[in-house]
Amino acid sequence: MHTLLGSGGPVARALLPQLQASGHALRLVSRNPQPYREAETVAADLTDPEATDRAVRGSRVCYLTVGLPYRAAVWERDWPRVMENVIAACARHGARLVFFDNVYMYDPERMGRMTETTPVRPVSRKGRVRARIAEALLKAMERGEVEALIARSADFFGYGKPWSGVLNFLAFEPLSRGKKAIWFASAEQPHNFTYLPDAARALAHLGASDEAYGEVWHLPSGEARTGRAWVEAVARALGVEPRLQLITRPMARLAGLFNPLVRESVEMIYQYDRPYVFDSSKIAERFGLEPTPTGAALAEVARQDYGVGG
Repeated sequence: MHTLLGSGGPVARALLPQLQASGHALRLVSRNPQPYREAETVAADLTDPEATDRAVRGSRVCYLTVGLPYRAAVWERDWPRVMENVIAACARHGARLVFFDNVYMYDPERMGRMTETTPVRPVSRKGRVRARIAEALLKAMERGEVEALIARSADFFGYGKPWSGVLNFLAFEPLSRGKKAIWFASAEQPHNFTYLPDAARALAHLGASDEAYGEVWHLPSGEARTGRAWVEAVARALGVEPRLQLITRPMARLAGLFNPLVRESVEMIYQYDRPYVFDSSKIAERFGLEPTPTGAALAEVARQDYGVGG
């Protein structure tokens, strides 16, 4: 039994067919799980220890892919409880744990080449939460309480509207509606992304690999391009003009007075005013997992979500 804890988000949706193709029995866990072929569904609130225990019981591998609302206050309240409950349940039932993580905890001065050993020095509320829960899991692993791994992703994108990632929000959605793409801070700094199907393929591989446990892994990610180059590439995939609006920090603060998502994004704008280069060479060297060529990935999103080039 492979169990998805947080089965309703884009990461879990991409992971489901990968796991099913491997022949695993599947259990989907969320507050309101949606049916998926022959998979078992379990409704559970992972902030509740008893509900989490029931959701994990009988699992061989659990994938923690929860996507909490993008609000720092919610993360501070709920993420530590979710991680504590999941670690305890996996330890009690002997389930392995694959934790899908991000890079919010990394030192902002070391983002020009992020590797699995990049120092942890969060400067945002959300980053401090991510550092706290990752540290809790690493300590549990060191104590031998749970067999686990951490799989980190860069900002991701994929197909499957309404929400599939940062690049979808910044470029695909506005450009597809005849509006300008948006980018934060500087359109001239390099930034790379993780394509969700690549992340899902790698998560399934890691979860099934004995030698992957006990380590941190960066999921396959393509080459870094400037924000302007990303907008141009998305526009090319959609067959539209590459129109771009740059959002500076003061502009974001002002817009955040009226838009909650923008307001919550202000503290993360530092990721766009400097090079953001996510190195996934470790997983390529150890397991041969390479990213999909960027042009092919963007074309597939355009085809799947917008019917372009189909």
